[in-house]
Amino acid sequence: MDKVLGTLNGTQYTVGDSLLELSYLVAALLFVVGLKMLSHPESARRGNLYAFGGMALAMLTTLLLHRDDNGSNISLTNIWIILAAIGVGSAIGWIIARKVKMTAMPQLVSLYNATGGAASALVALLEYPKALTGDVGSILVTVLGLIIGAVAFSGSMIAYGKLDGKVGDVMKPFMTYINLLLLVLTLGLGVYITVSPNPPDEMIWAIYALFAISLVYGVMFVLPIGGADMPVVISLLNSFTGIAAAMAGFIYNNMAMILGGILVGAAGMILTLLMCKAMNRSLINVIIGAFGGGVSAAGGEQGNIREIALSDAAVLMSYSQKIVIIPGYGLAVAQAQHITQELDELLEKKGVDVKYAIHPVAGRMPGHMNVLLAEADVPYEKLVEMDDINPDMPNVDVAIVVGANDVVNPAAYNDPGSPIYGMPIIDAHLAKNIIIMKRGMGKGYAGIENELFFNEKTRMLFGDAKSSIQKLVTEIKTM
Repeated sequence: MDKVLGTLNGTQYTVGDSLLELSYLVAALLFVVGLKMLSHPESARRGNLYAFGGMALAMLTTLLLHRDDNGSNISLTNIWIILAAIGVGSAIGWIIARKVKMTAMPQLVSLYNATGGAASALVALLEYPKALTGDVGSILVTVLGLIIGAVAFSGSMIAYGKLDGKVGDVMKPFMTYINLLLLVLTLGLGVYITVSPNPPDEMIWAIYALFAISLVYGVMFVLPIGGADMPVVISLLNSFTGIAAAMAGFIYNNMAMILGGILVGAAGMILTLLMCKAMNRSLINVIIGAFGGGVSAAGGEQGNIREIALSDAAVLMSYSQKIVIIPGYGLAVAQAQHITQELDELLEKKGVDVKYAIHPVAGRMPGHMNVLLAEADVPYEKLVEMDDINPDMPNVDVAIVVGANDVVNPAAYNDPGSPIYGMPIIDAHLAKNIIIMKRGMGKGYAGIENELFFNEKTRMLFGDAKSSIQKLVTEIKTM
């Protein structure tokens, strides 16, 4: 029998209870260390394993040592059911992670985030009757977990649809008022449930109504937000999921869930605010501004387009001293990261100094370009953040823009009427020569014309990025 160590508030604490709490502390430390290690590509893999180890430890000790309110451990039957569910989920996750393309990684992140929100919302929904028998605090965390989890789930699913091209931007003037009404209804019903003196069986309708309204609000919350803001929205929804998980931890009085959720929520919110700063916009402006929702710049064509031949581009690159490659989502679509790295190595052998300029919101999720280039074994030291590379751009012989658009558009400086005005950009326009690789003259997420295309120093190299760079590599090798 488990040895009793003492009694606190009428509850006996055993050796098993102490070991369980200790395991949660160790798991929390592993989460923190893992999160810290994720900040650098060289340690990110080990950081991921540390965090995985912390979660595995918390799950294992919970299965073996957790006791319910009656002092009973989890039954053997339930343990096998839980292990079977973990096995099925792990197998599905493993298969999806192995098969998903890097271009679809943002969609996968949104989908996983949605499952986290759904899990937290379902926990709150199932545990609500029990919470009603407790104090106001128990009801409050349950209601918050339900609202935040449901919003994170439905919002993430809409974000997934937007990223995958299945859901377009829908922005109507009246949608702002609808969203405000839904928000008021959600919060008002949540307060009513929390403070209502009615018995549990009379409040079931309210909790299901709250669940439904929260799901609708999550959809309406994300639907008007344009594609350019998807990295911010994904980060914000990820923060929501973390907070919802923390609420579920409070429901079950599980310290590992609480600490893990707090870490995810805090990290997601910090990242969200940093990206808003990188776009020179407030979080409220992102949520209600519909940036990237199909706005077009007025004025039409701004000048002449100049093209460059592959042979001329190869000569220009080969005899340059300093080149900066600016990657964007187009590089991911073309899956050109590996051939870009080959071009990088080839130019380095010719004595060219090659760097990569990384904008904080390039791609479709935070860190998308960093992950993409890391997959191609590009040294981390070559990835230079926007604020660090911009002062050196006037000294760059050639800026090569591969699939980037809004993050290099000088309209952010020159056009007060532009939706991206004031957004920090990579100063490609200051380079001595500019080569832009694109399939055509398509606009970026913000839906506006890119002034850089018409710059007198710019030359367009049209075609698929992977194919164009492959031909450049072949051309340079023959020189």
